[in-house]
Amino acid sequence: MINNFDKLDAWKKAHGLALKIYKLAENFPRTERFGLVSQICRAASSVPANIVEGNSRQSKKEYAQFLFQAKGSLSEVQYFLILARDLKFISDQQAKELMNDCDDVSRLIAGLIKYLRKG
Repeated sequence: MINNFDKLDAWKKAHGLALKIYKLAENFPRTERFGLVSQICRAASSVPANIVEGNSRQSKKEYAQFLFQAKGSLSEVQYFLILARDLKFISDQQAKELMNDCDDVSRLIAGLIKYLRKG
């Protein structure tokens, strides 16, 4: 596999997204600390974590499986962003920017999956 996960564009972008989500969630209502804040932060951190874990696996098939899990977590993040927007915890503009980041991460993960399946 690729020895240094931190050199992967997919991981870099996913890690950056997780940092943005954590920062944004600081402004959610305190009543959401164990609700939406916990869920969106868990899902956001799961994306780069699954990339890292997959990268440590012995086979390309296992690696790809973790990348699919990362994409699943990314879909959760997207839903939680919609929910946060609709609850007025974030602005339409914040949601749009983060959804664009999610799209970028998704494309990078898809490219990595394609690369693993090719070789």
